[in-house]
Amino acid sequence: MNAARAARACGIEKAERDLQVLTALLAIFFSSFVIALSGAMMPGPLLTATISESSRRGFVTGPLLIAGHGILEMALVFSLLLGLAPFLQQRSVFVATAFGGSAILLWMAFGMFRSLPSLRLSWEAGNADNSKKLLFSGILLSLANPYWIIWWATIGLGYILYSWQYGLWGVAFFFAGHILADLAWYGAVAAAVTRGRHFLTDRLYRGLIAGCAAFLVVFACYFAYAGFQKL
Repeated sequence: MNAARAARACGIEKAERDLQVLTALLAIFFSSFVIALSGAMMPGPLLTATISESSRRGFVTGPLLIAGHGILEMALVFSLLLGLAPFLQQRSVFVATAFGGSAILLWMAFGMFRSLPSLRLSWEAGNADNSKKLLFSGILLSLANPYWIIWWATIGLGYILYSWQYGLWGVAFFFAGHILADLAWYGAVAAAVTRGRHFLTDRLYRGLIAGCAAFLVVFACYFAYAGFQKL
């Protein structure tokens, strides 16, 4: 009888511990989702690209851009676990990223402005080349934002270390919540633009692209200014 009671008590304790761990993992997931969603909703180069590209390529733009963004973030999470954070927190890294990102955004904006006179609204069916371009754009636009790197080297790192208390499962729940928030927001933006695309004329489309290009110039100038501030 004593052995049976002990086994039952042990089983109850294990079930309680498992429930506590599951509750903690779900808390990590939902808090990560909310924090990431609040960041994703702020205007930035990735949002600008989602709006401009969705008008041509449709809803798939959002998920593909976030897939590229997510690939880079997954690599960064592993790098932070391996001790990359001190390097990313250096002032020189911020300055180099700010100036490099500014140059990339100006180059993208220049290409958009240059294409305006001949730009026509036409549906570009999804194909392997377009998918690869959008994946690469998601990576490039993330790298172009110095504040993305700083966020991961500070807030993101703190969250990873907290999640690591629960091992790889903790980090997995954190990352899942984070990337799903990005996917939910940018997918919603892409869907909204795609639905509105049917009401766009060539003139309105060129105005939309010009506006997006102008925003990229603003972000480029802001990043360059932030870089000069750190010199």
